[in-house]
Amino acid sequence: MKDVFPILLFLSLVCTITSGQKIDTVKYISLEPYDFHLAWQKTDTAMLIDVREYFEYKKSRIKDAVNIPSSGNMDMASDTIDKNTSLFIYCTTGYRAKKVAAKTADKGYRKVYNLDGGIKAWKKDGFPVDRRRLKGP
Repeated sequence: MKDVFPILLFLSLVCTITSGQKIDTVKYISLEPYDFHLAWQKTDTAMLIDVREYFEYKKSRIKDAVNIPSSGNMDMASDTIDKNTSLFIYCTTGYRAKKVAAKTADKGYRKVYNLDGGIKAWKKDGFPVDRRRLKGP
């Protein structure tokens, strides 16, 4: 019976440490394709941003997405977007979008969403992409 108290204390300490991030420290929200699409459709002031390079964007993209490549243009563009706008960000696999989502959240945007798995997951789950060829620079 004496050994129960230290064990309970240890377990409560472990649970507290491993409980995850506090809600106020989360910079952005990663969503699976279905939830990403649903949240995007339900939000009035939303902007869908494709952070891939233009050569990737022009081949296929999510309909109504704006191309702002992560290679530097996003910093300038984010200064012109209203901070109350919900930003829905994606790339090919989610890696670049996560980095951009964290940066935009640091700039003061509070409604930032990342497409978990990127456009690859989007297509895999059967969501449509716009494949019309764009003429580019």
